[in-house]
Amino acid sequence: MSDIQTLLKTLRLRAPERTIQALLEHARTTHLGHMQLLEKLAATEREHCDAINLHNRLRDATLGTFTTIDNFDWDHPTTINRALYEQLHGLDFIDQGENILFRGGCGLGKTTLAKNLAHQALLKGHSVRFGTLANIMADLLKQESVPALQRRMRRYSHPKLLVIDELGYMTADARAADILFNLISHRNRRVSTIITTNLPYKQWDTVFPGATSLVPLVDRFGEACHLIEVDGPSWRDKQGQAFRGKTKVKKPRT
Repeated sequence: MSDIQTLLKTLRLRAPERTIQALLEHARTTHLGHMQLLEKLAATEREHCDAINLHNRLRDATLGTFTTIDNFDWDHPTTINRALYEQLHGLDFIDQGENILFRGGCGLGKTTLAKNLAHQALLKGHSVRFGTLANIMADLLKQESVPALQRRMRRYSHPKLLVIDELGYMTADARAADILFNLISHRNRRVSTIITTNLPYKQWDTVFPGATSLVPLVDRFGEACHLIEVDGPSWRDKQGQAFRGKTKVKKPRT
């Protein structure tokens, strides 16, 4: 058995040594056939490789923490197309290279909904990247040369699903609009992009004032795009009211 372990080490299997030792011991005590042992060994290695790949893709996706869709309060928004969202959760939109726009007020769960789609895509083996518009633009705009910018753009142009969060919460200049246009154009109908925003398309000029690339940017992104409107009172306001209702204010002594 030790000869087999030594030979397996030379194959550089990624499954832990203790796992392989346990499998070999199980094969010895149960008189497992050679083909059965090979099948179990291959399955063990495949499971471990899948776990490593998922861990790496989760790290690269930079999703952070989020509420799972099982705990999402569908009754809170006054307007939301739950049927469309659940359909999109099947991820056919990724196979078709289609986009999604979550539009609605602050504190309604747009980011949560987007992150859950991104997480589902990761579980299905897709590459994913998540970032706020501010962080993505800051990362790209700090590149000091065209070659450096092109290299860094691959971080956002290559993933099968890119999530751009919080468009509309801060303004950007025309160069940022041009970069975003180039990014969306490169991804258009090839891979999928999700954008969350508090603004309708016609108000995106408040984010990119004076940008000549804004109209073609909207046209490219909206060419094959599913729109999910999320309206209602802010969940954060609701939580704040509940907290204030539980807090007793002490009267000052006179």
